[in-house]
Amino acid sequence: MPAPEQLKLMLSQEEIRRGVERLAREVNRDYQGKNPLLLGILKGSFVFMADLIRLLDVPVEIDFVALSSYGSARVTSGEIKVVQGLRTSVKGRDILVIEDIVDTGITVSYFLDYLRRKKPSSLRLCALFDKPSRRKVAVAIDYLGFTIPDKFVVGYGLDYDQRFRHLPQLYALEEPE
Repeated sequence: MPAPEQLKLMLSQEEIRRGVERLAREVNRDYQGKNPLLLGILKGSFVFMADLIRLLDVPVEIDFVALSSYGSARVTSGEIKVVQGLRTSVKGRDILVIEDIVDTGITVSYFLDYLRRKKPSSLRLCALFDKPSRRKVAVAIDYLGFTIPDKFVVGYGLDYDQRFRHLPQLYALEEPE
């Protein structure tokens, strides 16, 4: 397990809280009078999604999918594995996909294309973190919390080999010297 000094603080708990509050205001504004289905991409989005929905004043339904392209590696394999698929019909629904981080864009682009084929009424993406410098596939993010540099990050739901999800801040996981 990496030593604590290998974790470099990028965003404090307070900064993240303010970002989530801002995103909730934007979602509340755009979904007034609607009942959107929020689809969380597991596992990383669960902390963000839980904090976000507690701040919403519009009625929402939730579901989760589990997609993987990393396994225990630090870089994406580029191949998407559906670990847990949709259990809720999206046809004719207002869909808001909740993602922890958009990195290469491969995984979320795959999922958005899949959802478009299911014919939702509307489809938007809400991501807490974005690393545009790593993008391989163009992705339009409708609600964005933070743009971050090209560092491997952990905390606030994001992990490295199933570790560090519990941290309330966002850290860069730095290589040992």
